[in-house]
Amino acid sequence: MEFLDARRLTGPSLIFDGPGSILDVACSPLEADRLIPVWQSNVEHMITRLGWEDVHFTSRKLLGGVSMAFSAPIDALYAASAINEWAWAASAHQLGVDVENPDFDETVGDIRTAIAEEANPRLMQLIADATGRGKTLLWDDDEVSVGLGSGSKTWPVREIPDELEWDSHHDVPIGLVSGTNGKTTTVRLATHIVRAAGKNVGLSSTDWIAVNERVIDRGDWSGPGGARAVLREQDVDVAILESARGGLLRRGLGVDRATAALITNIAEDHLGDFGSQDLNELLNIKWILSRAVRESGTLILNAEDALLRGKAAQFNGKLVWFSLDVNNELISSAINDGDLCFFLEGDVFFMAEAGKKQQICLASEIPITLGGAARHNIANSLSAAALTYCLGLPLEAISDGLKTMVQDENPGRCNIHNVDGVKVLIDFAHNPAAMNALFDMARAIPAHRRALCFGQAGDRPDDLIREMTRDAWAIGLDQVMISELAAYHRGREHGGVFGVISDELQKSGADASQIAHHEEELESFMAALDWAEPGDLVIMLALGGAAPVQARLKELGAT
Repeated sequence: MEFLDARRLTGPSLIFDGPGSILDVACSPLEADRLIPVWQSNVEHMITRLGWEDVHFTSRKLLGGVSMAFSAPIDALYAASAINEWAWAASAHQLGVDVENPDFDETVGDIRTAIAEEANPRLMQLIADATGRGKTLLWDDDEVSVGLGSGSKTWPVREIPDELEWDSHHDVPIGLVSGTNGKTTTVRLATHIVRAAGKNVGLSSTDWIAVNERVIDRGDWSGPGGARAVLREQDVDVAILESARGGLLRRGLGVDRATAALITNIAEDHLGDFGSQDLNELLNIKWILSRAVRESGTLILNAEDALLRGKAAQFNGKLVWFSLDVNNELISSAINDGDLCFFLEGDVFFMAEAGKKQQICLASEIPITLGGAARHNIANSLSAAALTYCLGLPLEAISDGLKTMVQDENPGRCNIHNVDGVKVLIDFAHNPAAMNALFDMARAIPAHRRALCFGQAGDRPDDLIREMTRDAWAIGLDQVMISELAAYHRGREHGGVFGVISDELQKSGADASQIAHHEEELESFMAALDWAEPGDLVIMLALGGAAPVQARLKELGAT
């Protein structure tokens, strides 16, 4: 058995809905069976001594270990995590693991001190008051807010006023987006649609948080912190919140309720981490979004994803399906039953509801589909149409938004540039499904010769790297520039990933002269441009980020 982590849960999570502390332990199933009752007994012993009541316990066996959690007040979550760390040490010692057994009485004293320092009775009273009035409350270590967006007010968590103007606080529509591929593009599309409809839209994503064109901060804000930051901006009429695997797994969902939640797809990515060892565990993480819409919202799912179709049987709320295939069984059934659904028929986007089909627009009219060549962006556009409709936008506004979203508003995702007659295709694709979608599009772009610049993270297994390499070579490459990406070695020796890719390329038919090795992505890209001639295509998979490449393209006068 190995201790992995003890942390706070601040929102709906994989293991339960409320706040608490979770303990992750790497162990075998047999060891988990032995550990769980000992851990719970130790936690109960401690909280009884501390005088805590109404504590809820739960555990979840995962591939490679077990997660164990118990509920706790939000103004005692750090103390709860300290309890979990003590409970692990005490339990491990009892089970014969070589771990020092901490002194119980001394630990009780330390935790009581921590509880006293963390306690915030005024915050707890505000939560009770807001709950009683049906008002949404968001909290964190520094701030607390009541209401959402334009209906919100925020205070320092230790400076909460005695009286609030409760009638001035209200919520705004929230759209949640998760899935393996297409999250960020769909969020950007939905944001553009809402913005084009004349509403102020707040956005959180893996790239930045913003309100309309005003960027609040750059970086990965796809966790609960990003959601709270956006929902506290008082000029927000509608919020579109990206919810990625990491934040969902570590802290939980940033909100308890949403108007609509979209899961784009489930595919191989980040597999091997604790809690997401396989596709079913990854599905369970993404499925956390359903908690926010099960009572009064709408869950939007990809009808072509087998895992989502199977999981949907567990959902008792309102479901909306989307598909690129009008003959998909779920779409046909929804149309026949009069249920809301979105689908592609030929080149036409349709919405069906109450037995009536309504045209939205042509797929080829949407700029980021590149005339229909970028099929994955057709799917992203369709899902964004479904999401924004469920947020209350009319079809005319959705059509206008889709047809006016240009490539420059979706940086790093399937962008095509021209540099002195050389076509440059840039994308962030970094997992098999995303890369295959990009390769399909690259095949559709006419070119004399094709060069690919890419690398892979060292924590991906060899067989997966080889599979993606074979798929890449199959599109008809003439040159491959492999980036070392030292920041992504993740346990591998320098040149280790290059060796795997180079070997597989040569097994697939490449000559050694067609393979080059560079340290940085920008070096690979510039080498590809030096190699290329007018009429050629350079494909750039920017795993480390597209910004440096796009900056260089701007310097080169790319169009």
